[in-house]
Amino acid sequence: MTASPETVIAAYESGINFFFVTADLHWPLYEGLRRGLGKLLAGNRARRNELVVAVVSYLENPLFGALQFHEVIAEVPGLERVDVAIAGAVPQEASFYSRLDSMVAAKRTGHSGLRAIGASFHQRTLALLAHYYDLLDVSFVRYNAAHPGARRDLFPFIGAARSTPLFNFKSMMARISRETFDALGLPEGYWLPEVCDYYRFVLSRDELDGVLCSPQSPKELSELLRALERGPVSAEEEEYMIWLSGLTQAAVLS
Repeated sequence: MTASPETVIAAYESGINFFFVTADLHWPLYEGLRRGLGKLLAGNRARRNELVVAVVSYLENPLFGALQFHEVIAEVPGLERVDVAIAGAVPQEASFYSRLDSMVAAKRTGHSGLRAIGASFHQRTLALLAHYYDLLDVSFVRYNAAHPGARRDLFPFIGAARSTPLFNFKSMMARISRETFDALGLPEGYWLPEVCDYYRFVLSRDELDGVLCSPQSPKELSELLRALERGPVSAEEEEYMIWLSGLTQAAVLS
């Protein structure tokens, strides 16, 4: 589930102005976010040029991908345009180039006010390719305690001086519940990470410029912002979280 309208408003009032919206099969899940954006734009609570709205399309055919951007524009009163168009879950190189061509053309012509293009990758080799050739304005990759492979095959090759921001998604994919943790039977004194620790885990990497997150209420949002003020996890905490996720996965499979 994604943010409620009240959470969107609270996020903006807290200084957050980047909002990530998707359509396709995820359309019902983003209803609260779309309504929140509509409320922000109603009555000049927020000016349109103060918001950066990114919309992702998962359609493989570039001729139809733009339809999803227009669906969001039509649904949110006052939105008027999409700032960042994102090709979602790019599966392979051929598909990437096909979808990239259509987005580059749209950006070049200023189609619907488009200012930037991006892509989300499940294959880190494609993310690396996009970085090397400076093909995008923003990239999204998956990195978390249960899937730390980017430490090996992506982060070492991403320079700190790069021009393209790199964001993370699925930060909470590694989250371990209290019930699962207790079932491991670990001795007393072992640490169960909280929700915000998973975001801290991701943001401990200098290679990542930000994360996608979805607090469910203004209260969760304020808790998240307070926790992030604690800063990065330590190297020991980072390794522990990876170990704990691996232990949990092994227990589930056994």
